[in-house]
Amino acid sequence: MIQPHRDIENWTLTTPAARSSRGAVASQHRLAAQAGAAQLDAGGNAIDAIVATAYALNAVEPWMSGLGGAGFMVIWLAKEQRAVALDFQGTLPDDMRLEDYPVDPALPATPMGFPGVVDNANTEGYRSITVPGAVAGLDHALSRFGSRSRSDVMTPAIQLAERGLHVDWFTSLQIGVCARTLARDPISASIYLPGGHPATPESRLRIPNLAETLGEIAEGGAETFYSGALTERIVSDLQAGGSRISRADLAAYEVFEYAPMAAEHRGYTLYTPGEVSGGLRQREMLAYALEAMPTPPENPTAETWLAYAEALEQCWKRHKVRNGVITEQGACTSSMSSVDAEGNMVALTYTLLNRFGSGVTLPSTGMLMNDSVSYFDPRPGYPTTMEGGKRINSSNMCPTVAVKDDEARFSVGASGGNLIMPAVTQVAALMMDFDMSVEDAIHHPRIDASYRGSVRVDPRFSPETLAKLGQRFELEIAQQVVFPKLYACVSAVSRNPTTGECVGINDPTQPVGGGAAPAPFHIEPLDDDEPVVRP
Repeated sequence: MIQPHRDIENWTLTTPAARSSRGAVASQHRLAAQAGAAQLDAGGNAIDAIVATAYALNAVEPWMSGLGGAGFMVIWLAKEQRAVALDFQGTLPDDMRLEDYPVDPALPATPMGFPGVVDNANTEGYRSITVPGAVAGLDHALSRFGSRSRSDVMTPAIQLAERGLHVDWFTSLQIGVCARTLARDPISASIYLPGGHPATPESRLRIPNLAETLGEIAEGGAETFYSGALTERIVSDLQAGGSRISRADLAAYEVFEYAPMAAEHRGYTLYTPGEVSGGLRQREMLAYALEAMPTPPENPTAETWLAYAEALEQCWKRHKVRNGVITEQGACTSSMSSVDAEGNMVALTYTLLNRFGSGVTLPSTGMLMNDSVSYFDPRPGYPTTMEGGKRINSSNMCPTVAVKDDEARFSVGASGGNLIMPAVTQVAALMMDFDMSVEDAIHHPRIDASYRGSVRVDPRFSPETLAKLGQRFELEIAQQVVFPKLYACVSAVSRNPTTGECVGINDPTQPVGGGAAPAPFHIEPLDDDEPVVRP
């Protein structure tokens, strides 16, 4: 039995939930959730709320997601009683060349399990960037299913970007973890490493041109980003840094809208983006668990957690057989959920891939860019080999909307690479198998299993559960901590169709995360004495 993280921090992590009959939003940053909830307060719907939340994260959590990223969204449309999935994953440039990524045997494998290449070109810097799909995906969702104007929805994000990024201890931690990568890029270094060191708490960072870029998108939408004036500056910066992304690559980008994958479990239908996400593994895990536990006990038992662990091991084994070496690690990405009074519900997960992505901030736009080239193999002859125009087609992201009796009951998603699907599916299973509230399910101890030779277990589990799991698996006894996040970072909302109460909550390990109820958006003024770091 391995005990690498047992009881090393002397506190109990809890987080409050937001409640309202008018809807709720949950996000990895409270201000972003409040930006989304303000759309509900102004008469908007859950789609307006999720888009506002996603854009606001550019200004308050830039290291996880943003304009330079990509992802998935699942939407439940209450009046139509149907679910929709959006795939806005990144694509490789048409002029992709394997010779730009020579394998370096002296380097460790990348977080995706592929060989390292010379100068880390597939994980850091301009050559690691794919065509970003975030703006296309968010604009598609808003124009197709939203109810408010783009300008109204994006105003909070612009206000936050104009104010600048308030640095707290958690922000300093994120910067410090990635200081080496950020130091490679002059613009990123000037923003996040003032004086050559990670920005310190109680300072404020100004990200040059970000507010202006958000304003241009608010006015011109995806068109200006992919085939307009903004395109020219994006491509000019990219190519000056060595990227092969062209204007034609941006112009050719498209969002995929489709019927999501459905999984049935105890009267619920769970909708996910399907096989290109963690959705297939989720469906398989629930099927294994249902077979092992046809009738659940009143409360989870040691046998319950053994069934869940074995189900996770089995679905991950099948996944690794299907996909080979893709083993995305880390605790990056941003996930958010929203629900409105009408019962519309959304789960959105999008990402720069690794924390701070490529480490590149484009000088003309203030956009922090992804490093999603690392989703692909630099060696020839594999299904995942880098190839011009190829789209990211395998991800751990697993935004989920659960529907019962034609009513959306909850949506849940998470950040955390390989940790995502196990955490999302456990929260969902606890709510479906044991009728737990979303608040209780989020706070319940978790396991993490992905067919890697051991199972990670929270020491808050009962001695009986630990003993039962230890009879079957080698255990890593690992406390839930703020960093590293060992059980993912979950965001979720729920709605009771009988009472109309909506609840929003973020993972207790995320000190800046939270849920928000509808209210006008208001930014607290910052102290005039607070130092502003300007590149």
